Amino acid sequence: MDNHQQPNTSDDNAPGWEKAVLEKLAFAAIDEQKRSRRWGVFFKFLTFAYLAVALGMFIYPRFESEVSAGTAHTAVIDVLGMIADGEAANADVIIEGLRDAVKDKNTKGIILNINSPGGSAVQAGYVYEEIRRQKAQHPDLPIYSVVGDMCASGGYYIAAASDKIYVSQASLIGSIGVIMNGFGFTNVLEKLGVERRLLTAGEHKAMLDPFSPVNQQEAKHMQSLLDQVHQQFIAAVKQGRGDRLKETPEMFSGLVWTGEEGVRLGLADDFGSVDSVARDVLGAEEKVNFTPQERLIDKLAGKFGASFAHAIGTTIKSINFQ
Repeated sequence: MDNHQQPNTSDDNAPGWEKAVLEKLAFAAIDEQKRSRRWGVFFKFLTFAYLAVALGMFIYPRFESEVSAGTAHTAVIDVLGMIADGEAANADVIIEGLRDAVKDKNTKGIILNINSPGGSAVQAGYVYEEIRRQKAQHPDLPIYSVVGDMCASGGYYIAAASDKIYVSQASLIGSIGVIMNGFGFTNVLEKLGVERRLLTAGEHKAMLDPFSPVNQQEAKHMQSLLDQVHQQFIAAVKQGRGDRLKETPEMFSGLVWTGEEGVRLGLADDFGSVDSVARDVLGAEEKVNFTPQERLIDKLAGKFGASFAHAIGTTIKSINFQ
């Protein structure tokens, strides 16, 4: 009988390394899922907060108007910066604010808060006509313009439609003129050794091309256009200001004056700020700003459109009151 026993190769108490590895993998997967859920919740919260802020920016002006709708107030509409399509001070924005202010039954008067060097003749003309239309439909609702640092060219075109214009002594007003500018590079290409190839269908299609010599016939034609728009500007100012104007040879030359001189010339009526006119003239110290605020999505779209237009470029500038 063999006293030597065979070793036990199936020891049940030996460590199960395979089991341990599987457990570690399982726990690691669970931890990863927990981390993923935490990050998912975080990003969802961040997205919600972003949308909430964007929504708040969109509804705040309306909310502000509705809160104040129960009491008599002065409606304020901002005309700040360049007056042009695509800018904050464009005709659509100003007219929308004006119409909303008129519709509010608690609006005791409207103030156009103007601080502008001018801009598009067309955009300024749209606003001028809308102010005249609202005045005709609501003759008992005063519409005043209050000038900050500057109310020139297109800014003054708009102000001229209001019932009265209030300025600071140091404000700059006037510049009743029209401008169209550009550059000429007729010799630059030749010096650089660059040949330009320009093809057109139509004798004057490349009118005022900056790389071609000035065509006197075209220059005369464009000057006639500027003169026509200038006369439209002058007629609008005379219609709006009436007998208050004390005309001088320089009044419609494009010069600007201080607010103090403007009052003497009849270009403005009196001195005042938005606060003082609301309080002392309109008798409604509470102010509600009816200027429409651009929505975030529109702002992004506008920036894209502006970048695209800038990339394309234009040769001839629009006619501006500047």
